Amino acid sequence: MQLDNLDRRILRHLQRDGGMTNLELAQRVGLSASPCARRVRQLEEAGIIEGKATLLNASKLDLKLTALIQISMDRHTPERFEVFEEAVRACPEVIECLLITGQAADYLLKVVATDMEYYQEFLLNKITRIPGVSDVHSSFVLRRVVSTTELPLHHIGRKSE
Repeated sequence: MQLDNLDRRILRHLQRDGGMTNLELAQRVGLSASPCARRVRQLEEAGIIEGKATLLNASKLDLKLTALIQISMDRHTPERFEVFEEAVRACPEVIECLLITGQAADYLLKVVATDMEYYQEFLLNKITRIPGVSDVHSSFVLRRVVSTTELPLHHIGRKSE
């Protein structure tokens, strides 16, 4: 699907407020309701819009601790990685799991917890018990400098030269 400036505006507004009505979106991007709804449906069908979510404030839900955990595996086999990935998918504390390169670690997890005591229990009773986990290094977020779910869209609709 070839995206244009109108698609970029639609995506920008939906990233900022996915709960707005089609009429509100249409007004913000300068379309009538039907063509706007058609464009959104095309973006969904193309897989560009994957879904809609409500963002919650972790701190107000008493999830005040955010940890970044580097995990090293004992063997680099597809089976070992599958077992690890299935296990972390079952942990609601893990809000992001990335297979990485360029570090001593194989995975980087982003985890939320209520406090250090809960985190220690999670780490010792869940993460370190996953078969294949050989090394774990934790870092803790002191302050969020940038935290967004919005993807950059400035490249969409530009004329290639």
